[in-house]
Amino acid sequence: MVTVMELYQLLPRTNCKKCGESTCMAFAVAMLGRKKNVAECTPLLEANFKKQKEKLESLLLPAAGAEETGMIVHSELCTGCGNCVVACPVDVANDPHGAGMGCAPTNNKVIFKVVDGKVLASNIKECRRFGKNKVLCYACIDPCPTGAIEFV
Repeated sequence: MVTVMELYQLLPRTNCKKCGESTCMAFAVAMLGRKKNVAECTPLLEANFKKQKEKLESLLLPAAGAEETGMIVHSELCTGCGNCVVACPVDVANDPHGAGMGCAPTNNKVIFKVVDGKVLASNIKECRRFGKNKVLCYACIDPCPTGAIEFV
């Protein structure tokens, strides 16, 4: 996962405020949080910053497909084992006799489902990492044998 410092080092570091942030460091933090994008830094659009702009875009590309919580399910790594389905505390709470028992989910309130041999995330707003009471939960990441689930 990319860090704020990696992003910051690729910025012009002029603190020009044209992006709406008070400093380039604040802009880097906003980019990492997906609140700002590379194009909002107008100095990066100049020819002399072309390489830095391309590098920033490549570093941020994996996060582009992330859900609102920052979750990415890498389907190319997922084996469909379902460990995340039964480990997710939200799935267990919302479906104690299905997902919580190691069976297929029996309702539409769960976050994870295995469909066609791959895990799909739905009801993402139910994730403990979302909303005003965010919790840094790793329950779906830790039991994944292939590292297919990531938060960015």
